[in-house]
Amino acid sequence: MNWILVIFRSRAQALDCISLLRKNGVQACAVSTPREANVGCGISVRVGAFDLARTRRIVAGANYGALVGYFRVESKYGRVIVTRV
Repeated sequence: MNWILVIFRSRAQALDCISLLRKNGVQACAVSTPREANVGCGISVRVGAFDLARTRRIVAGANYGALVGYFRVESKYGRVIVTRV
């Protein structure tokens, strides 16, 4: 498992971001923010790692004020590893 989370401090902005990404052809869904991230409102946007560059361009154009950042989530040896991208 390897994906990217776009983490926000606002649930409304996270849900709006999902809608925006889907309109632009990016597969995105809402997921619970892993506690290992230690940030955010509890809901994050999940996209595939291969869509990171496209997601960054789309999100940058939306000018979200509650954006925390982009994080890579990996599962290794039964542990969840979250790193800032």
